Amino acid sequence: MREIVLGTAGHVDHGKTSLVRALTGIETDRLKEEKTRGITIELGFAFLDLACGHRLGIVDVPGHEKFVKNMVAGVAGIDLVAFVIAADEGIMPQTREHFDICRLLGVDRGLIILTKKDMVEEEWLEMVEEDVRNFFKDTFLEGAPLVHVSSITGEGIEQVKEEIDSLVKGCDFSEAYGPFRLPVDRVFSMKGFGSVVTGTSASGRINVGDEVEVFPHGIMGKVRGIQSHGAEVEMVEAGKRTAINIGGVEKSQISRGNILATPNCLEPTYMLDADFLYIASQEKPLKNRTRVRVHLGSAEVMGRLVLLDEETLAPGQQTAVQILLEEQVGAWPGDRYVVRSYSPVHTIGGGRIFAASPRKRRRFRAENNEAFDVYRTGDISEQALLHLRQSGRQGLTLAALSVRMGLFGKRLKKMISTPISQGKVVVLDSDQQLMVLAEVVDDLSWRLLAFLSDYHRENPLQVGLSKEELRSQLFKGLNPKLFISTVNSLLKKERLALEDSLVRLAEHKVVFKADEKKVRADMLALYKQAGLTTPTVKEVRAKFADLDTSFVAEMQDVLVRDGKLAKINEDLYFYTQHLEDLQEKLVAFIEKEGEIDAPRFKGLTGLTRKFSIPLLEYFDKQKVTLRVGDKRVLRKKM
Repeated sequence: MREIVLGTAGHVDHGKTSLVRALTGIETDRLKEEKTRGITIELGFAFLDLACGHRLGIVDVPGHEKFVKNMVAGVAGIDLVAFVIAADEGIMPQTREHFDICRLLGVDRGLIILTKKDMVEEEWLEMVEEDVRNFFKDTFLEGAPLVHVSSITGEGIEQVKEEIDSLVKGCDFSEAYGPFRLPVDRVFSMKGFGSVVTGTSASGRINVGDEVEVFPHGIMGKVRGIQSHGAEVEMVEAGKRTAINIGGVEKSQISRGNILATPNCLEPTYMLDADFLYIASQEKPLKNRTRVRVHLGSAEVMGRLVLLDEETLAPGQQTAVQILLEEQVGAWPGDRYVVRSYSPVHTIGGGRIFAASPRKRRRFRAENNEAFDVYRTGDISEQALLHLRQSGRQGLTLAALSVRMGLFGKRLKKMISTPISQGKVVVLDSDQQLMVLAEVVDDLSWRLLAFLSDYHRENPLQVGLSKEELRSQLFKGLNPKLFISTVNSLLKKERLALEDSLVRLAEHKVVFKADEKKVRADMLALYKQAGLTTPTVKEVRAKFADLDTSFVAEMQDVLVRDGKLAKINEDLYFYTQHLEDLQEKLVAFIEKEGEIDAPRFKGLTGLTRKFSIPLLEYFDKQKVTLRVGDKRVLRKKM
């Protein structure tokens, strides 16, 4: 069962920390500077055991404008908000900004607490309460419990506990789905223990002894110990305020903003597809590619907002964006984020992440609208098909698709099985569950058949191409498994045929015209009559000077393919029967003498060095002979 977490929010010096102390007896300001200045700088943590039996985690956030980024890191994982407003001051700048942040992060339940009741008259208190109710009108805190409190006298504290208890009873305690994820908000080292990170676990569960990965750096470690609310535990689950001792990772390798998670469950990225709301309180339109501060989990990263359908965005408008980040992050589909301006720094908007590691999008394209419609309203199967479509010819394994969708286990397997059975998805590798869309295979099939048709037209005397030649010429870097699957499918459909390991269109046949037959016969006679003093390529071209050199070369290749000639090197072709006769003489000589060298081979054949050396090297390549020093022996005797 997940734990419910409550976060404070409100302007500086409105009594958030005093309220937490009055509720729990825990002092959340731990830094010397906090005690000296009397304000909260860093996040503070406490817990409260409620009457309903539930232990509530509490995150106390700073209210000063200089520390809003710390506040964002604290409220990113909360379920309920205790919105604190001082009765003697009422609505203030950080009241507004903190509330904007809560809404942008998807917080939708909480209570309102008017503190410092003891410092104002009853009439003033009533006026402030009316002002506060008007401020929260038409928001999730309209109609929320509102309690008057004095942290000095303790008045109202018990009522706050009762209201929180009632809110918690109505919460969903089901564990957040997926692998373990913990956005890191603090890192320190303890003598004898090593690195310790703290945060509020966002999903899943982790046990002592489990392996973890620090994202986005890809550093692996092992859980040596876990604490939750100061107590040692063996396992922690979603919603828990957690401190984890990690083995194998140095303190310098982790920082606030990193994510500690189950290995391989996130994909580090510089790019995000997201929905973005530009809050209505802004004074001027937002320009495309504005440089901003993106707050995601406990991280703050600089980046730019690419408006996909507008040049500018008016205050209060919502749109599809692609966020280009200056540093990598580990992001999860469905996570909320907040955007603050670069300078001067203030909250301007935020929204929900749809996809991490999407392809870079070109603006003003209909395909963007189609993709974001699926992000917003599509079911799991439709979203899976979208990610596969965007992966194109590379495809996605089931594991990679899980990361892209933030969906793991049997649920995804069940949902993807339907489009597979319907023939919309093709599984290229059953072991890795590598998948592509059927439309990708269809498109590649069409392109492959068209390519071969052009090839046959331009090379009528060639049977076809080897599989590797065809793959490399069809598309650079084409996934081999996709290529083989496509070829095999076309072979089964009898659209393609294999002939001597060459791929051709099923209907293609090499047919010689009368003049081509004559050239073939004349060329073959030339090589046959020459014996072992075969003509060079240059001499053959001179013999057929009235023909195009490419046609002469093609005819030589045809004779090689038909087994009539053998290609020794780029300059020499031999009549195959002559080579077979020579091989018999060579084998017989070595069997009798035990070996042969270049001079004796010249004596055996009567050939000059021009022919004898290439022939010796040819028999070495054919594994008839093996060169040992300056001599050759029969390979089969080695």
